[in-house]
Amino acid sequence: MKAIVLKEIGAPENLILTEIPIPSIQEDEVLVQVKAIGVNPVDAFVRRTKEALDWVYQYKGTEENIILGWDVAGIVTQVGKSVTRLSVGDEVFGNFKFIGQANAYAEFVAAPEKEMILKPSNISFEEAAGATMAALTAWVSVVDHGKVKKGDKVIIHGASGGVGHYAIQFAKHFGAHVIAVASEANRDFVLGLGADEFIDYKTQNFEEIITDADIVHDAVWGDDVNHIERSLKALKPGGKLLSLIVYPDAEFIEKAKAEKNVEVIRVNVRYPEENYFEDMQAIAKLLGSGAVKTHISQIFPLEDMDKAHTAIQSKNTVGKIIVKP
Repeated sequence: MKAIVLKEIGAPENLILTEIPIPSIQEDEVLVQVKAIGVNPVDAFVRRTKEALDWVYQYKGTEENIILGWDVAGIVTQVGKSVTRLSVGDEVFGNFKFIGQANAYAEFVAAPEKEMILKPSNISFEEAAGATMAALTAWVSVVDHGKVKKGDKVIIHGASGGVGHYAIQFAKHFGAHVIAVASEANRDFVLGLGADEFIDYKTQNFEEIITDADIVHDAVWGDDVNHIERSLKALKPGGKLLSLIVYPDAEFIEKAKAEKNVEVIRVNVRYPEENYFEDMQAIAKLLGSGAVKTHISQIFPLEDMDKAHTAIQSKNTVGKIIVKP
């Protein structure tokens, strides 16, 4: 089969198309013929950062090939002996073996049955592949940790991105009043997703406009502690600050609690892992009903994975980037 192998840590051009054997499956796994792959910022981060490869990919040094990626949608072509829920021919999608070696940049993948969700029949493989890590991250943040409810005032940073565009839709589904923070170029896009207000982060200070938010979903890339300080100012007493990128230290968490009774949570997409299947099932239901949609900005063929990485690491992506084997 064809697969994209990381030749060495570094530039997108280090992702090389090659031929490798189709993987064998364990008793609790299914073999999936991949129809679409979701590409995420973490993919590019792992590709260019040794520490991330060691931790996120769980590099051991004995791998014959380093194959990145965790998000796929496709068709089950083989099932392991202990598989009971899925059958050959099922159309599935999922974010699997994260953190670990999922080897998703390939024409076939071996995936645990428990991490593959039946794809709604009315959405494409591309839409399903997009709604894996990004949608799950948004759900874990806004729903699991934020416990968003009707009437909440919610600020979504990075509102036009992969995670952000799902976060807007989830918050609106639960009846929240959503303030989308993005660039002026994406105003119409985020308002079209259902956001009630728009703030241009380049020309406006969100913390001066909103000071009574119940929830702030802060997904700003980089170790910008100043940004979560600003997000704290935008919250009302008793609110929740959900930080997806910056690791707030103990001092900041204690300060937020003491000064404003704000709960600060560092959001990890797969923690607590026991909620994965239920969360993905809920997301699949919303996708199937049309209540939530995946916006795809670009689709690349497998051999152009380097171009997909160049696009995703620009941090200016609107919605999702998809690769098709």
